Amino acid sequence: MTEPVIRPARLDDAAALAVIGRQTFIDTFVTGFGIPYPEADLTAFLDAGFNAKAIRTKLQEPGAAWWVAERDGELLAFANTGPNTLPHPDGRASHAELRRLYVSKAAQGLGLGTKLLAVSLEWMEANTDGPLWIGVWSGNLKAQKLYAAYGFEKAGEYQYPVGSWMDDEFILRRG
Repeated sequence: MTEPVIRPARLDDAAALAVIGRQTFIDTFVTGFGIPYPEADLTAFLDAGFNAKAIRTKLQEPGAAWWVAERDGELLAFANTGPNTLPHPDGRASHAELRRLYVSKAAQGLGLGTKLLAVSLEWMEANTDGPLWIGVWSGNLKAQKLYAAYGFEKAGEYQYPVGSWMDDEFILRRG
C-alpha cells in the first residue's frame, strides 16, 4: 500500500468528496458523538451539502481552496478553506476560515488531519488580511485540542443548522 498523497482537489473529485463528506459526518457526529438529529433534518442537511453538484459549485468558489488526501485513487480525507463566514463581530469575509477538515474513519490515525491542517493554515496565512477562523462543534474536544495546539482560542459561539436542528458551535480565532 502506498503512502497517502495530499494534493489540491479537482472538479472530478466532487462525487468522491460528496461520498466521503457524507459518511464522515455520519461517522463523526451521529455514530461517534451520538447527536440525536431527527432523521428528516439529517437527511435534508446531507442531501443538500454532500452531493456532487453542490461540491462542484463549492470547489469553484472564488477565494476557496480544497485539498484531498488520496491513496491508490481513493480519497481518505479533505480540507476546505475560504472567505470567513462565521458570525463574529470581528470577522470579515476577507479573513480566512477553515470550513471543513474531514478524515474518513478508515484513515484515522494516519496523521492526515494534521497534515491537511498544516497545508490549510499555510494557505490561509497567505490569503487573508486578518485573523484565521474555525467553527468547531462544542462537544468535539479532540478537534478543539488540536486547534489550540496551533494557537486558536475560543472567540465566540454560534448555532450551526443541521436541517432545523441547531448544533452549538464554538468560534475559534488565531491572530
